[in-house]
Amino acid sequence: MLEDAPLSFDGGGGGRSLLIAGPPMTGKYDLMLRLLAETGERGVVITTGDSADQIRADYAAVADCDPASVGVVDCVSKQRGGDLVEDELVRYASSPKNVTDIGMKFTDLYEVFRETDQTVGVGVHTLSELLMYLDPQDVYQFVRVLTRQVESEGWSTVAVINSTMHDERTLHTMYEPFDTVINTREEDGSREMRVRNRQTAATAWTTF
Repeated sequence: MLEDAPLSFDGGGGGRSLLIAGPPMTGKYDLMLRLLAETGERGVVITTGDSADQIRADYAAVADCDPASVGVVDCVSKQRGGDLVEDELVRYASSPKNVTDIGMKFTDLYEVFRETDQTVGVGVHTLSELLMYLDPQDVYQFVRVLTRQVESEGWSTVAVINSTMHDERTLHTMYEPFDTVINTREEDGSREMRVRNRQTAATAWTTF
């Protein structure tokens, strides 16, 4: 159903931003990966929950690419301890609490990928983890800067938020920096989505 939805970018990128919002277990992460694979020739993911290795494996399975070609800002592995091996496309931020460090690590990768002259899809999984530690306005400012930086290259951003973890005021604060919001839900055992942006009303719920 993705090809029929009025998303804010096409398969060739286009410098747009999209937020996927829904309850747990409604396919948000899988949908993010599919959209990233469609919108860019390469992928970069800021992960606040899973390790770089896991993100790379999941993205590569969807995009049919070499896991080593996926860029990752890993915000969790330093806290968990163990050996951390940075390569050209992996950076380890200190924790999900430090958006300044996350932003610096992303900028490192941003500069690397700029040199490839390829379109890039940038994922953030998830904003909810950042909001566990930070004020919504701090997360808002981080997202605002990130999406503008990404869009300046004609790339696209796809972020994820757990809608049941936050009040309506926080959710609407997080919606504001994005061109388009996809809501997800589970209905009668099927995953459904609807799409809305600044110019149009929400679409009907459709299975994906």
